[in-house]
Amino acid sequence: MHDIKFIRENPELLDAALKKRYLEPLSEKILSLDTERRKKIFAFETVKAGQNELSKEIGTKKNSLNHKAFEKLRESLATKKLELNILENESKDLDSKLNEVLLTIPNSPDDNVQVGKTENENLEIRSWGEPKVFDFQPKEHFDLSGASGLDFTSASVMSGSRFVVLSDAMATLHRALGQFMLNTHIREHGFTEKLTPVLVRSEAMIGTGQLPKFAEDSYETKNGWWLIPTAEVTLTNLFAKKMMPIDQLPSRICAISQCFRSEAGSAGRDTKGMLRQHQFEKVEMVCCVEPSESENELLRMTSCAQNILESLELPYRTMQLCSGDLGFSAKKTYDIEVWLPGQNSYREISSCSNCGDFQARRLQAKYKPHSKGKPTLVHTLNGSGVAVGRCLIAILENYQNSDGSISIPTKIQPLLGGAKKINSEGGWE
Repeated sequence: MHDIKFIRENPELLDAALKKRYLEPLSEKILSLDTERRKKIFAFETVKAGQNELSKEIGTKKNSLNHKAFEKLRESLATKKLELNILENESKDLDSKLNEVLLTIPNSPDDNVQVGKTENENLEIRSWGEPKVFDFQPKEHFDLSGASGLDFTSASVMSGSRFVVLSDAMATLHRALGQFMLNTHIREHGFTEKLTPVLVRSEAMIGTGQLPKFAEDSYETKNGWWLIPTAEVTLTNLFAKKMMPIDQLPSRICAISQCFRSEAGSAGRDTKGMLRQHQFEKVEMVCCVEPSESENELLRMTSCAQNILESLELPYRTMQLCSGDLGFSAKKTYDIEVWLPGQNSYREISSCSNCGDFQARRLQAKYKPHSKGKPTLVHTLNGSGVAVGRCLIAILENYQNSDGSISIPTKIQPLLGGAKKINSEGGWE
């Protein structure tokens, strides 16, 4: 969320940031609402001061006034009370309207984010691994005979499209991948594991920027809870309304969770297989740091996600998103795209973002620089470490063999009882 004081003093900077995202300027509308709101507040305070003076006058002159004069003062007091109620309601209404607008404005792109409109203008900053050259035509994950444990038919009967039931080796491999990711982040990357709810109140979704802008992309229950689209929501909200001692920063936490997305804007995209699901599992990393450290922390977080793919020997490339492709709450983002030979393309498997103080202002997440320092908003960051289902897809496609069997990455084998392969019938070898 943007600081209204900053917008008052720098309206041109807000409009310039919106222009980078190819959005219309909003500073004039915001300042108009803010000016009217402040006028109402001033008028309220003026009438309130007059009411206090009248109350004081009635108190001091009560015994010396005749009945007529006393009643006149009481009528004046009642008039001011009515006027106060009107001004207070008008002020609250304007405050609500201003807040509604502020909540829909995306974060300002970082100064070193390149200006561009679509993903085609994203910048590749790193690549790792060489795509394997197969001596046969590689298949997509859902066409592999060894991946027979991917059951889209049963899932469709009970839940509809974009769901899958994992059975036997597929379910076990999926579970092992999630465990491997968590173990790596905890033991090697210094994260603390959390287990958080998948149902949250609206305030939690607003705090991280999912609401109100993207309500149609999420699932709301009848009693007003929301199914989380990512554990970023719950992990980041652990810092809400807290004053962090400086010696507790940086704070690095992670969790594996079910994630739920309606995919409202993806009609017709990736309809086959499990690349784009309404329900999926993801390991999420969230960091809370001092403002001066957030740029370095973003690089560190991205490196943590990259390390997962390197450990599994999965080729990938890292893209810095252009201004028009940034997520709502992000000021800077690196997307990691894993190579999928079945599609002959790179596909996103992780997104690591620096949100600056954008989420912290909504959440009122602060720290004290030192014992006598002024409370300051922290910077929050989030990143996938990584999407478990997409990692499963990447292993199935990159480790496939000509007979439909799938080899197992060395790092995962200990979690699978030493199994080295899923045979062409979907069993362990």
